Amino acid sequence: MSNEIYEVPQSQRGHLTVKLLYITKAKYDKDWHSTNHTHHFTEILYITKGKGTFIFSKKEIPVKEHDLIVINPNAEHTEKSGADHPLEYIALGIQGLAFSSPDDPGLQVTFYNYKQEQNVYLFYLQQLIEEVENQKEDYELIIQDILEILLLKMMRKKAFNLEKTSTKKMSKDVAFIKNYIKQHFREDINLDTLAEAGHINKYYLAHSFKKSVGVSPIEYLIQTRIRESEILLETTNYPISDISTITGFSSQSFFAQSFKRVTNQSPSQYRKAEKYKKTILENPKASKDK
Repeated sequence: MSNEIYEVPQSQRGHLTVKLLYITKAKYDKDWHSTNHTHHFTEILYITKGKGTFIFSKKEIPVKEHDLIVINPNAEHTEKSGADHPLEYIALGIQGLAFSSPDDPGLQVTFYNYKQEQNVYLFYLQQLIEEVENQKEDYELIIQDILEILLLKMMRKKAFNLEKTSTKKMSKDVAFIKNYIKQHFREDINLDTLAEAGHINKYYLAHSFKKSVGVSPIEYLIQTRIRESEILLETTNYPISDISTITGFSSQSFFAQSFKRVTNQSPSQYRKAEKYKKTILENPKASKDK
């Protein structure tokens, strides 16, 4: 009989100062899509099935099964699902830590693929879901431990670091107004509406919002409506007049004017160009036959 004993040294790191805010499983239906949004915390998406694209900072990155996406706090983003292979993913909201890369410290969104290690990461993600669903005794403690194991394994495998959330985070007032616009952009909104909703002086709001975000609250509202209209132009056959109304514009002419100012295309030109891109992606021979 042989017996090997491995001594385990005491860790110098201590526990990670993280908190799991939520975990969810999502599946895209044909009539549902995500809109551009931000979080004041870090979000991790693990794609379990399907294909699509992830959009942030005017970039559109293809994503697929077993891709893991890390979104730092206040990074504006959204996802688009492929029509034939709808996206399914597990999302974690994590408070207290942000991700940084030694190669690009300012990077807000990072992508990794864990196809080779899928069993390991899916195991921990499924354990988190199981604990939250069942809520047995001390499940909060177990969730915290599983989350720390998951994050440490990610750090071990890939070249990124965890750091405490920056103290230069967006003010609560500005974060509230951005979220309010995201939730209510289809409604009749002006600066007075936003100031009243946030219990903020409208002049202070206009100044602080532009200083933090780079555009005025009303321009941010228009951009939010335009981004939503782009998704509807790409994914539906709704008449442009209906899209104008759905996204909160007061008239179709103002919608067309705003859309062209932001995208340098009219809504009809944008829809035509996106349909052509989709045709080429699905049938590359089509461009050669022309």
